[in-house]
Amino acid sequence: MKSDIEIAQEAKLIPITEVAAALDVTEDELELYGKYKAKLSDECVRRISDRPDGRLVLVTAINPTPAGEGKTTTTVGLGQALGRMGKKAVIALREPSLGPCFGIKGGAAGGGMSQVVPMEDLNLHFTGDFHAITSANNLCAALLDNHVQQGNELRIDTRNVVWKRCLDMNDRVLRNVVVGMGSKTDGFVREDHFVITVASEIMAVLCLAEDMADLKKRLGRMVVAYDLDGNPVTAKDIGAVGSMAALLKDALKPNLVQTLEHTPAIVHGGPFANIAHGCNSVRATRTALKMADIVVTEAGFGADLGAEKFFDVKCRQAGLKPDAAILVATVRALKYNGGVPVAELGAENLDALKSGISNLDKHMENLRKYGVPVIVALNVFSTDTEAETGYVREFVESRGCDFALSTVWEKGGEGGLELADKLVHVLEDGKSDFHVLYDENDTIENKIGTIATQIYGADGAEFTPAALKQMKSLEKLGFGNLPICMAKTQYSLSDDASRLGRPEGFRINVREMYVSAGAGFVVVLTGSVMTMPGLPKSPAAYRIDVDDDGRITGLF
Repeated sequence: MKSDIEIAQEAKLIPITEVAAALDVTEDELELYGKYKAKLSDECVRRISDRPDGRLVLVTAINPTPAGEGKTTTTVGLGQALGRMGKKAVIALREPSLGPCFGIKGGAAGGGMSQVVPMEDLNLHFTGDFHAITSANNLCAALLDNHVQQGNELRIDTRNVVWKRCLDMNDRVLRNVVVGMGSKTDGFVREDHFVITVASEIMAVLCLAEDMADLKKRLGRMVVAYDLDGNPVTAKDIGAVGSMAALLKDALKPNLVQTLEHTPAIVHGGPFANIAHGCNSVRATRTALKMADIVVTEAGFGADLGAEKFFDVKCRQAGLKPDAAILVATVRALKYNGGVPVAELGAENLDALKSGISNLDKHMENLRKYGVPVIVALNVFSTDTEAETGYVREFVESRGCDFALSTVWEKGGEGGLELADKLVHVLEDGKSDFHVLYDENDTIENKIGTIATQIYGADGAEFTPAALKQMKSLEKLGFGNLPICMAKTQYSLSDDASRLGRPEGFRINVREMYVSAGAGFVVVLTGSVMTMPGLPKSPAAYRIDVDDDGRITGLF
């Protein structure tokens, strides 16, 4: 079969105005970025705001493995399948980060016959949202250092500056840097840090903001440093809000594109799920719900990260009530969780499958704690045997969950009809009783403990002395009643990436925490999660090129 980028480049796209027209959006309500992508104007978002909401469906997955799971591919294929069934469906996705595109993963627009297009545009600069976020973040940093240089009226403690610069690239040497070196006019010398753009608080703020007024309030609340008395200094205090908002004006507007089968796709925002909250924007999801009968969205990485934050952070803040959850797994990934090396995953191995399916079992159990119906979608590979897929089906159904095989990578929407049919029946039954996992007014320690024990299966959490001191300080400053955003490895239910399956007898190690006051949550760092990833020995960038006709190759 052809590569993803070859399939995408040979696709026959329709003008984005036609995609919008199917959603009752006029050309005047679009801000066009060429023929095949557009932003939905503020006027459009306001006009449809009084419409009733459609049904909201979350697509999540087991913990990611080198074998691949296909969460985005399943999301896209399901949206296409619903369209084939005559349902008015919209998919709502995150925008890809350049870090993974040039790092390990390559592109992030789905795969095979279930992709969002134009694929190259989506994976690279798209409509410039990430560039705007990067610029706004670094403007805030520049204004902060300039305030110190120009007399430091706020008495900022330069040893306690918490705002970091950012770049949408995996660049490990920028994790820890020294700024202000040179002459007196070059600023005060201090240690500084970079995070990847998708870990910037501005990304989270943009994705959780309801409108421009809310965006500015959230930007103003962001803590950038502490003064010499230990009091927080905010972006509002240093006069950064208006200029940042001006840079983010267009980035706040959701982006409209299409799938290979012309299903509308709203792609907007992109916080990482292992170091941020991992969901597309509230604005995009709400807009999609006003446009469609069924909205299919996704959350990053496994359900222990993406789904937990989707429910406990995004849905809590936005008042969203999901109607169903789809949990994606593959036989290959389950066998990997059962101890099979990647090179041997193509061979039938029921013993390893029976061992590794514990990972799927835990994620099913977790999702049901939120009161939503769960459908397991088994993303089929050609090497899967009937004995293996039959075992997974029997296992899932014996635990009271619906099950469907998915072949959307190979067949597009046609390969998702079984899954779509199961979903429609679940939605018609209307059995969702969504609720969040914990009371946000509980203590920070108890909220972390609830996530650790209930979602990860840990025996509890251990806190470093630094983390305990930070927790006490955050509660004293009035941030104790915020939801928790756990930063943890995506590869395991534990904070140790090597512990596969369903680990037991472990504790989560909390090493640091800080407040993202603009986003409205406390970030808790566990293990050795990096907020600025590095490139691998052979990055995807080595395989990406452009020919003399401007045709990009090797993106995925």
